[in-house]
Amino acid sequence: MQNPESISYLTQREAAEVDEILMGPLGFSVDQLMELAGLSVATSIAEVYKPSEYSRVLAICGPGNNGGDGLVAARHLHHFGYKPSVCYPKRTRKPLYNGLVTQLESLSVPFLSVEDLPVDLSEHFDILVDAMFGFSFHGSPRPPFDDLIQKLVQLCKFDQNHQKSPVIVSVDIPSGWHVEEGDVSGEGVKPDMLVSLTAPKLCAKKFTGPHHFLGGRFVPPSIVDKFKLHLPPYPGTSMCVRIGKPPQIDISALRQNYISPELLEEQVAADPIDQFRKWFDKALAAGLREPNAMALSTVGKDGKPSSRIVLLKGVDKDGFVWYTNYESQKAHELSENPQASLLFYWDGLNRQVRVEGSVQKVPDEESEQYFHSRPRGSQIGAIASKQSTIIPGRHVLHQTYKELEEKYSDGSLIPKPKHWGGYRLKPQLFEFWQGQQSRLHDRLQYIPQEIDRKVVWKIVRLAP
Repeated sequence: MQNPESISYLTQREAAEVDEILMGPLGFSVDQLMELAGLSVATSIAEVYKPSEYSRVLAICGPGNNGGDGLVAARHLHHFGYKPSVCYPKRTRKPLYNGLVTQLESLSVPFLSVEDLPVDLSEHFDILVDAMFGFSFHGSPRPPFDDLIQKLVQLCKFDQNHQKSPVIVSVDIPSGWHVEEGDVSGEGVKPDMLVSLTAPKLCAKKFTGPHHFLGGRFVPPSIVDKFKLHLPPYPGTSMCVRIGKPPQIDISALRQNYISPELLEEQVAADPIDQFRKWFDKALAAGLREPNAMALSTVGKDGKPSSRIVLLKGVDKDGFVWYTNYESQKAHELSENPQASLLFYWDGLNRQVRVEGSVQKVPDEESEQYFHSRPRGSQIGAIASKQSTIIPGRHVLHQTYKELEEKYSDGSLIPKPKHWGGYRLKPQLFEFWQGQQSRLHDRLQYIPQEIDRKVVWKIVRLAP
């Protein structure tokens, strides 16, 4: 998120010059830039409007590069789980554009003529992508785009009357706006989201909608220097970055209507460890970040619970293993009350697993073996940090770490501290939770029972 006041804005002439340099001496092709721009638009939409609630998309594409960006965005949105349709009334008969159309047709994305569009777009679409005209457009829009723009304008007025209306996402320039002066008449399209490409154009200063993103992560340093651009850094591997503050949201209104396969008793494993492994493997395959992260809850003799996130480092028939400092708060609480609860939450799969049980330290040789499997930096960090104690500042940690790093710089074995090691939770209860629509979630609980001197797990269903 970047303060819009600190961002550079391009004039129409500057924007055209940037494109000429990109596609000239810098070696970009128009199809490369179009692909990156369309992907930026699609990822910006996905940042705000989830397909579970905003699945029906209509991309209205003009005859130029802006329309090409819209076609590319529609393709990516299809792969992101949306259901796009395309209105492309004035097709550009060039191989690049013909290819984009063919790609969408191969995905069975429907193309709608202007005549085929429903009279009331609000009943049939959740998102309207305005990809009609970009920064190079001059003059007044001609048919059929003048009428299409008016449809978007009427939807904005419809929304102002507090009736449900699709959100409008404009690509680089809201169609009908002056590239530098914005919505001169005050009667133009008022998009909910503007996705500026390469760098915002001057008209973006007049944008008052809730979501302004910058896309087009391809601006080289030579262009930044030449035009003295101040652009926000892109987070991680993202193809878009928000400009300005996100809108204030009513926390009580935040909710998800989960869509998941049913979790049925006859489909789960008889042994909860086997069922956990099955779900954990699915979380790994889904590429979820740190699927081994789990909330560990403990309670000391004062009866006050505390929770923190730790990382699972082993699971077998004997239980769940993690490692920590034996002088930490959680360790003190476990020494007073060796009972704990673990909670795994896998957001991308709408799943939770809760495990309760007794806790004991793992054998020292097991902790020793794991300690020396860690990166040397992590081994030094475990010695440098007196976990949960008060320190005057980060400089203390850095200084201690640096001293230890120098001490063991010869590559010698780093001894495991006596106050560091593992714990194992022996499960006494499991609950597997699968999110479902209308809060009718699936909850299957495993409870141990002794039958013929053997422990078997009884599976019961809990009301959500």
